[in-house]
Amino acid sequence: MNALLTGIRDLILSARRAAARSIDLLQVLTNFEIGRRIVEHEQQGARRAEYGKTLLKELAAALTAEFGRGFSHRNLDLMRKFYLTYRDQAPQISQTLSAKLPEGTIPATASRKSSAAGISPTLPAQFNLSWSHYVFLMGVKDAGERRFYEIEAAAGGWSLRELQRQFNASLYERLALSRDKQAVRKLAREGQIIARPEDLLKEPYVLEFLGLDERAQYSESELESAIINKIERFLLELGKGFLFEARQKRFTFDDDHFFVDLVFYNRLLRCYVLVDLKIGRLAHQDLGQMQMYVHYFDRHVKLPEENPTVGIILCKKKHDALVEITLPQDANIHAREYKLYLPGKEELRRKLIEWTEEAP
Repeated sequence: MNALLTGIRDLILSARRAAARSIDLLQVLTNFEIGRRIVEHEQQGARRAEYGKTLLKELAAALTAEFGRGFSHRNLDLMRKFYLTYRDQAPQISQTLSAKLPEGTIPATASRKSSAAGISPTLPAQFNLSWSHYVFLMGVKDAGERRFYEIEAAAGGWSLRELQRQFNASLYERLALSRDKQAVRKLAREGQIIARPEDLLKEPYVLEFLGLDERAQYSESELESAIINKIERFLLELGKGFLFEARQKRFTFDDDHFFVDLVFYNRLLRCYVLVDLKIGRLAHQDLGQMQMYVHYFDRHVKLPEENPTVGIILCKKKHDALVEITLPQDANIHAREYKLYLPGKEELRRKLIEWTEEAP
């Protein structure tokens, strides 16, 4: 116990001296190392649950007395869990904190045994989020889902609040339900990669941030206005690479005027994305209308070097059989439902499990 306490005390002091630089990374790495030392100390001694509880309780009391808040029994238990969760997630890389801590804290050639006063020179691949992010992520039980949110939060620069919103809105399940079995596994390993129009899609889209009551009567123009008023949030819900271009974009055939509700451009796919809003059940006329919009943009708006236009119809209720029989197989048009409330995660997870079990 004394040797463990002394080692952790030296570790914390070393980290605090370098806190002016990369404080978030230092906190994450320090907590990972504290977790490692606790686990290895437990493995060297008794493995009984009672021993572990007593160890953390005594360690918390000693560290809190010297360093103040941040080293409670709960926080130490989180650090222990952090190490156990992330130690095998990625290949080990040679990474020492000697460059991040004051010179002389850790010898550049220090081995694990000789680096008791500093961070271990072998740590999991880069941590890119804050400690608060990782505390939240540790509550995600499925490893693939957890890895997905970790990748997306780092790539998108999500705040903790945005990470929580995306998790509560079941982003992983909604993207997974729009993919085949192999693509679901890739989603868990690599996050959302936009390489084809289908990669943009979710099932359903969640628009709870609009503040519209599910039970209230509202028109398509009111839905459109609510989206424009919250366009930044809507762009986040659409996904990666979207730029807003226009609302009620007009084009004319002879003397007839037609209007596309919302026009976006996706810089990753280099194509226009047209969004039509329907507050009721999808009808075949809606699909035909979107097909006309897409053909017009492909022939008169997009540049030769740009990719074909994508059409998305957001509706309260879609009809898969109707879509299948109305549109040709290679149509770049997709119908997706929207919801004005956060969907139940357990319901979507059940759907995902059933779908992956049925999929070939």
